[in-house]
Amino acid sequence: MLRWRSIRMLGVMLAAVMFIASACGTKNDNAGGSNGGTDGGNAAGGAANAEAPADEGVLKEIKERGKLVVGVKFDTKLFGLKDPGSGAVEGFDVDIAKQVAKKVLGDETKLELKEVTSKTRIPMLNNGEIDLIVATMTITEERRKEVDFSDVYFKAGQSLLVKKGSAITGIADVTKDTKVLGVKGATSIKNIEDKIPGLKVQQYENYQEAFTALRAGKGDALTTDNAILYGMTKQDDNYEVVGGTFTDEPYGIAIKKGESALVALVNETIKELQASGEYAAIYEKWIGEKPPAE
Repeated sequence: MLRWRSIRMLGVMLAAVMFIASACGTKNDNAGGSNGGTDGGNAAGGAANAEAPADEGVLKEIKERGKLVVGVKFDTKLFGLKDPGSGAVEGFDVDIAKQVAKKVLGDETKLELKEVTSKTRIPMLNNGEIDLIVATMTITEERRKEVDFSDVYFKAGQSLLVKKGSAITGIADVTKDTKVLGVKGATSIKNIEDKIPGLKVQQYENYQEAFTALRAGKGDALTTDNAILYGMTKQDDNYEVVGGTFTDEPYGIAIKKGESALVALVNETIKELQASGEYAAIYEKWIGEKPPAE
């Protein structure tokens, strides 16, 4: 009887030992799995977490899509002009957009250009039709309420375009009765109307319409950024830019608000272009001179 009780006790003790060992093994396996994720995969996981901001939001969508969609102007010589024959869109802004595509996707051809105007560009960005705006867009505090901007990538200034021989030689010759033409949505309209009390600018949908109206005698002067006006003089040398500039117009690349990862990548692109000399090459190609010293 005593022997039988000893055997039963031994069996109970053995079962208890096996249960404890099993429980510890399970705990260790779970801990090992967790540590395996940390030490092996979690090193990668940590890297992924560290890189996550670079692949968030719109930037992640661009990479998954394999294409960058950029809003540019199709009517602005030197910056973005569509060739009616070939359908190609060329200009300073287009070349900058190509460099951003190259930075983001490794290939400048992975780029789709969509036409924007001064009036349509912010709505198109904010409703998701485009990823970026690279379209002679001046950075202003008012616009910062609607979009985020990159660092400045081009410095322009507002001026006047007139027919050669015009009595208007600068902003001092403009009065409230002068027929001034401009483009809807451009900061240049408010700038000149603030400067000349009582002046009401005749507004057109885009620059080609405004320039056509000027050439048809519907206005005395056309106003916008000097860089855009110089493009018009290349289309018709009967017109000239007069009087220098009367505002500062720093251009930025516009990005939907809150897309900090994409803003950072665009700024990195601009800095690299400037440091490598590629920016100067693009500037000289389209503007015909070296970029101004900082």
